[in-house]
Amino acid sequence: MDTSEVPAHGGFALLTEQYKTLNPMQQVPAVEIDGITLSQSLAVIQYIDETRPGPRLLPEDPKKRAQVRMISDVIASGIQPLQNLYVIQKIGAEKVQWAHHFIDRGFQALEPILKQTAGKYCVGDEISMADICLVPQVYNAERFKVDLGQYPTIKRLNQVLLQIEAFKVSDPSCQPDTPADLRA
Repeated sequence: MDTSEVPAHGGFALLTEQYKTLNPMQQVPAVEIDGITLSQSLAVIQYIDETRPGPRLLPEDPKKRAQVRMISDVIASGIQPLQNLYVIQKIGAEKVQWAHHFIDRGFQALEPILKQTAGKYCVGDEISMADICLVPQVYNAERFKVDLGQYPTIKRLNQVLLQIEAFKVSDPSCQPDTPADLRA
């Protein structure tokens, strides 16, 4: 799949009027693909999964597919939005405690789900949309100093996933707009 990146420069590009015309929510991602503009990670992932060749990110089995969507929604709707740039900016000095609280709360719900669904990855032994959602959320948890020892399944899955090249190169520290002091 041919792609081009438009760096967000630490989130400040998200606040421009130009970006607002692309994505009125002024969040990432925003993807122009096949003549349409998509925002929201899950919509982008599902569209690419449905329109491009390659390994499927949503299993064929309806039960596993529902589990993948459930885990992805827990992360993308229940945990991650509370660490978005616009939320953290409004919280101010309390941002670390705020993020820590909501990540912990979300991981307390996610850990028992993953104990039931996980194989090598979040749902069985094939990489799915759930895995794509988990890794950046664990990155945020580490950023806000959440003790992952309380969540052995989450920790194990993240460690396994970070051994895969696609996850290595997508790490925020490897992105072109990452400040030099935060690069890998």
